[in-house]
Amino acid sequence: MMSADRENHDMTQTDIALLLADAADEVEIGIAPVQAVIRGGRRRKARRWAVAAATALVLAGSTGATLAFAGLPGEHADRGTSVASRPASAEERHVYAPQRTELARGTERGKEWRVWVEVWGAPRDTREAVRQFDAMRRAGLRPAVDKAADLVGRTSYFSMRSYGDGRSLVVMFDTHRRVDRLSGTDLMAAAVPLEEVRPTAPERLVVGHVAKTAREVTCRWKDGSSTVAPLEGPAGHGGTSLIRPVAGYPGGNWFVCIAPQGTAYQDAEVTR
Repeated sequence: MMSADRENHDMTQTDIALLLADAADEVEIGIAPVQAVIRGGRRRKARRWAVAAATALVLAGSTGATLAFAGLPGEHADRGTSVASRPASAEERHVYAPQRTELARGTERGKEWRVWVEVWGAPRDTREAVRQFDAMRRAGLRPAVDKAADLVGRTSYFSMRSYGDGRSLVVMFDTHRRVDRLSGTDLMAAAVPLEEVRPTAPERLVVGHVAKTAREVTCRWKDGSSTVAPLEGPAGHGGTSLIRPVAGYPGGNWFVCIAPQGTAYQDAEVTR
């Protein structure tokens, strides 16, 4: 299910290998209600993004496969030569297999959880779009379009979390021609349960994105406490609440905050 910010508020490496084909469990779109906070001074057309549906399930996919880190392949043009470089292939543009960046991982009640973002490159024609649509379907994902042809020229992203051997949860997602770049204190976030999805589960996991200039996000909880998510340094913080860049996503950096047990999400803002 998708929703637009009806008040028109402002909304705007690491490759990791997850097997898309040999998938065994299901992907689920977040449980209702997802609390979201959108902050910023600019006004721009509201974008569609994921909200929860308590019983919404998508196709099988995204199993509890081991996450392995790999360097992001880059392209380098030789400015000193007159020979034109060849166009990047669909595979190099990550049309059929997305770039995936792990944001955080940890252990809760003896079970491992992970949060990651995957970005699917824009297909150049209908043939590429159909193949991408099928690849997403096999992975258990539904892009923010009505039909495969609508993916042409558009990039799709999905932020997701897994917990133990349960279903992966889609937290936020969108499909667009142009990624809106966040600036200043702009922030967009959604909160979902960290553990099993059930109607009474507290929304302890906050996932969102902020401007690349943001150095700190503060998440506040309903018990009056707060958690600071700092920008990850060159050596990495190794924490579960932090801000990180995401491969293939130019609109800003992404962040994760985890609430202590016994409380839930209140709000979040860029504090530095």
